[in-house]
Amino acid sequence: TGAQQSATVANPVSGVSLDLLPHFQLEPEDVYIVKNKAVSLACRATPATQIYFKCNGEWVHQGDHITQHSTDRSTGLPVMEVRIEVTRQQVEKIFGLEEYWCQCVAWSSSGTTKSQKAFVRIAYLRKNFEQEPTAREVSIEQGIVLPCRPPEGIPPAEVEWLRNEELVDPALDANVYVTPEHSLVLRQARLADTANYTCVAKNIVARRRSASAAITVYVNGGWSTWTQWSGCSTSCGRGWQKRSRTCTNPTPLNGGAFCEGQNVQKTACTTLCPVDGAWSEWSKWSVCGAECTHWRSRECSEPAPRNGGRDCHGPELDTRNCTSELCSHAAPGAEDVALYVGLVAVAVCLVLLLLVGVLVYCRKKGGLDADVADSSILTAGFQPVSIKPSKADNPSLLTIQPDLSTTTMTYQGSLCPRQDGPAKLQLPNGHLLSPLGAGRHTLHHSSPAAEGADFVARLSTQSYFRSLPRGTTNMAYGTFNFLGGRLMIPNTGISLLIPPDAIPRGKIYEVYLTLHKQEEVRLPLAGCQTLLSPIVSCGPPGVLLTRPAILAMGHCVEASAENWSIRLKKQSCEGTWEDVLQLGAEPCTELYYCQLEAQACYIFTEQLGRFALVGESLSMAASKRLKLVLFAPAACPSLEYNIRVYCLSDTQDVLKEVIQLEKQLGGQLIGAPRVLHFKDSYHNLRLSIHDMPSSLWKSKLLASYQEIPFYHIWSGLQPFLHCTFTLERLSPSTCELACKIWVWQVEGDGQSFTVNFNIAKDTRFSDWLVPDSEVGAPALVGPSAFKIPFLIRQKIISSLDPPGTRGADWRTLAQKLNLDSHLSFFASKPSPTAMILNLWEARHFPNGNLSQLAAAVAEVGKQDGALFSEAEC
Repeated sequence: TGAQQSATVANPVSGVSLDLLPHFQLEPEDVYIVKNKAVSLACRATPATQIYFKCNGEWVHQGDHITQHSTDRSTGLPVMEVRIEVTRQQVEKIFGLEEYWCQCVAWSSSGTTKSQKAFVRIAYLRKNFEQEPTAREVSIEQGIVLPCRPPEGIPPAEVEWLRNEELVDPALDANVYVTPEHSLVLRQARLADTANYTCVAKNIVARRRSASAAITVYVNGGWSTWTQWSGCSTSCGRGWQKRSRTCTNPTPLNGGAFCEGQNVQKTACTTLCPVDGAWSEWSKWSVCGAECTHWRSRECSEPAPRNGGRDCHGPELDTRNCTSELCSHAAPGAEDVALYVGLVAVAVCLVLLLLVGVLVYCRKKGGLDADVADSSILTAGFQPVSIKPSKADNPSLLTIQPDLSTTTMTYQGSLCPRQDGPAKLQLPNGHLLSPLGAGRHTLHHSSPAAEGADFVARLSTQSYFRSLPRGTTNMAYGTFNFLGGRLMIPNTGISLLIPPDAIPRGKIYEVYLTLHKQEEVRLPLAGCQTLLSPIVSCGPPGVLLTRPAILAMGHCVEASAENWSIRLKKQSCEGTWEDVLQLGAEPCTELYYCQLEAQACYIFTEQLGRFALVGESLSMAASKRLKLVLFAPAACPSLEYNIRVYCLSDTQDVLKEVIQLEKQLGGQLIGAPRVLHFKDSYHNLRLSIHDMPSSLWKSKLLASYQEIPFYHIWSGLQPFLHCTFTLERLSPSTCELACKIWVWQVEGDGQSFTVNFNIAKDTRFSDWLVPDSEVGAPALVGPSAFKIPFLIRQKIISSLDPPGTRGADWRTLAQKLNLDSHLSFFASKPSPTAMILNLWEARHFPNGNLSQLAAAVAEVGKQDGALFSEAEC
C-alpha cells in the first residue's frame, strides 16, 4: 500500500496544462480534539491538479481524502478542495514524542506548493486547582489579595471571579483589580465586599470551580465624642456629675472589636448653696433739704444675696418731711454758677484734644505714602537679621547687601520716576547693575518684635487656632508690612515668602507658618490617591494680599504626566478639602499656581490657608520616593540589640521628626539614608537581614523577612513606618556587628544596606542632616529677607515689564532663567518681572548666585540698544 501511494504521488494525473503555481485559498488551522470527537482539516487551492495531506512527515492514504472540484468564477481556473478527519487515536500514538501536525501539498503543471502546518492537540482541563482562595477576615479599608492558580489544561484555562455567584467585573468597579496571575485584588475593603468568592476556570473542554472563600470585612468599634457633663446631682453641697459616650463611631460590625475603656465617667462636684439677702441697718437721717424733706438709706448687704439667693424685699430709701426745722427755697447761689463754668471748660478741652489727634493722624498718613524711603512708622517693632556682605572686589550692585547692624540703612540711588519709556536701565561699560546715582534712600528698622509666647497667646484668641498644633516647635511667625519678608521652619524645607507690596501700605500683619503632623489633620483620600507633601498652614486666613505669596515645601513624587495626576488641595473654612489647582492643566483661577521641581514645589497664592499636594496614579509605573533610614541604640547594656529601619516619605520634615524621635529613644544613625522608588504595583515592601556572623549573633525573628503593607506606605498618612530587627549577641564581649539589610518591593528593585559598626564606640548623628540652606532665623523682615536689594529690584521691574523693541523684556529674562514654561501665569499678573524675581528669591535664598542673575539681566539689556541710554530724573 505504501509503495502504491508513493507511486501515485510521484506521477499525478494530468490535468489542464497551466503555467501557474497553485496558491491556497484555504489552509488548515490549529484545532483541539475534545473528548473522542474527530476533527476535520480542510484546504483549498487553485489552480491545482491534485492535493494531498501530509501528517507528521507521512502521506495520508488517498482513500482518507474527501475531494471536491469546482471552478473559480472570476478567473475560470480550476479549484480543488480536500478534507480529512483526524481521530484521537491517531494523535495519541505520538503523544509525548512531539506535537501532531498536518499540512497540504498542492500540484499543478508548474510545480508544488505547501500550506502552513496545522497542529492538532487533545484538549483537556484537570480537576484540581493548583492554588485556591482561602477565607479571611480583614478590617475595613484594608487591602485584600485572593490568589487563584487554575488547573492545568490545553488550551490554558481562562479565569473569572464570582462574588456570591455573581460575576465580578473590574470594568464596573474601580476598587477591584485582577492581576495577570489571576489573583483578585480589592484595593480597600468595604462592607459590601463581605461575601463568598469563587474562582472559576474554563476552556473548551470543561468548567471548574474552586472552593468558595468567605471574606468577612469587619469594623472595629470607635468611641463617639464625650457628651457634655451633666448638671450636679445636688442643688446645694457636694454631689456628682457624669458624661457618657457610645461605641458608635463606628459601630463594631461583623465581629469587629468592641471599644475598650469606660463609656461613662463620673466626677465629684460641689454646688454652692444659695444665700438670701438681708438688709443692713438704716443710716442716719440726712439734714433737712430745700424741699423740707430728709432721707435715710439701707443696703442689701448683711448678707448680700449670692449663689442664686433671693434679693431683699422692701424699699432701700426712706424719706419724710422735716417738721422740726424751718424750710426755705433759696435761689441758685455761687456754687451752682461754679459748676456750670467747670462743665463748659471740660467740653472745650475735649474739642481741642480731638483736633490735635486728627492733625497728627493726617500727618503720619501723609508721611507713610509719600515715599518708600520713610518707612520708620511701618517697620516699628521689626528686628532686621544681618546677612554677610559681598566681597569688596565684586562690582555688581546686586551683591551689595544693606548694612543692617544699625537701625538705619542707607542706599545710594535715584528716587525720581522714569518719564521716558525707551531709557530703561542705565548700563555703564562695566557690570550691568553698577551703583545707582547720587541720591540717598533710607530704610529704618527698630527693636525686635514680641516673643513667641506672646504671639501664641494672641493667636489663641482666634477661632482658627483650634485647628493649629500647640507649641512653637514647627511654627514660624513674624510681623510684616509692605516691605515683605520671609518665614522658615528650620530643617523642613518649608518657607513662606511675602514679596514687597504684597501687604497693602498702611497695613501691618502678624503672619504664621506651621507644619501639621498627619495624625492632627484628617485628609480624605480616595482610590489610588496619595499624600505627596507635608500639610502646611499659613495665615491668618482671610488676610488681604495684593501680590501672591510663595509657599515652598518638599514632595516625594517622581512626576510625569503619563503616570500621575497631581492636585493642589486647600482646606476651606468649613473644614472640607477642595481641589484648587491641577498641575499641568490650564489654571481655572488666577489665585493659585504651582511650580513643581524635582524635590520641591513652589505655590503662588493670594489667599493664605492650609495646603497639601495630593497625587493619583494613572498607571502602575507611577512611583514615590521613600527614604530608608537605619537607627540602632547608642548603648547595649543587655545581650539583645534592635535595629530599626524607617521607610519615610522623602521630605525633610519627616526626616526631622524621626531624628528628634530617635534622639529621645537614645538611637544612633547607621550610615547615610538611601532612596527607594516605591511603585503603585500593589506589592508590599519586604525587609530582611543577612550575612551576620553566626558565631557572634543570631536573629530572634521567626520569619525570613518582614513586610510593610502596600497601602500603609502608599497613602502617605502614616509618617513613621518602620520594622525592627531584634538580634542577640552570644557573648557580652561582642561589640562588632557586620550584616546586610535588604529592602525591596515584591517583584521590584531593592536596596542593600551594609551595616558594619562598633556598638561601644559608634554614636553619631550626622551634621549633614541639617542643610546649610536652613541655617538662620525663622523670620526675616524687610530687605534682610531678600537677596536682591530693594532699589535694584524696583529698577529691574520698571525696565523689563514694558514690552522691549527686540523682545528684551521679562519674557527673555524668564527664558534665560529656564522659567519660560510659566509665561502665561506671569503675563496674568500686573508685574510679570516681579513674579520672576519673587520665584528666584524663593528658590535661591540664602545661597543664590547673584552674579548669575545679574549676568542674565545684562544679557537681556544688550538685546535692546535703548537700554544703554542715560536715564535722567
